[in-house]
Amino acid sequence: MRIAKPLLLITTPLGLLDGFYECYKLAGGLLFLMVAMVGVVAVGFGTVIATIRREERESKTRPLFSMSSGPEHAPGRLS
Repeated sequence: MRIAKPLLLITTPLGLLDGFYECYKLAGGLLFLMVAMVGVVAVGFGTVIATIRREERESKTRPLFSMSSGPEHAPGRLS
């Protein structure tokens, strides 16, 4: 991973830019659709990453057992 991660961080944007250029040369008007598609995928990735980070942060700050439910809802208590 020491080599792969920096390599991917450099080659992915360069590949996208090269793809945009080739799309413009081949069919100029379709570049808008390609940029829109890449934008939708980027927003999807961002949403998933933000949700994972938010849920991880909430799980670290939340106590294991909540005292707000009261003793009548304690685990192992027979009613």
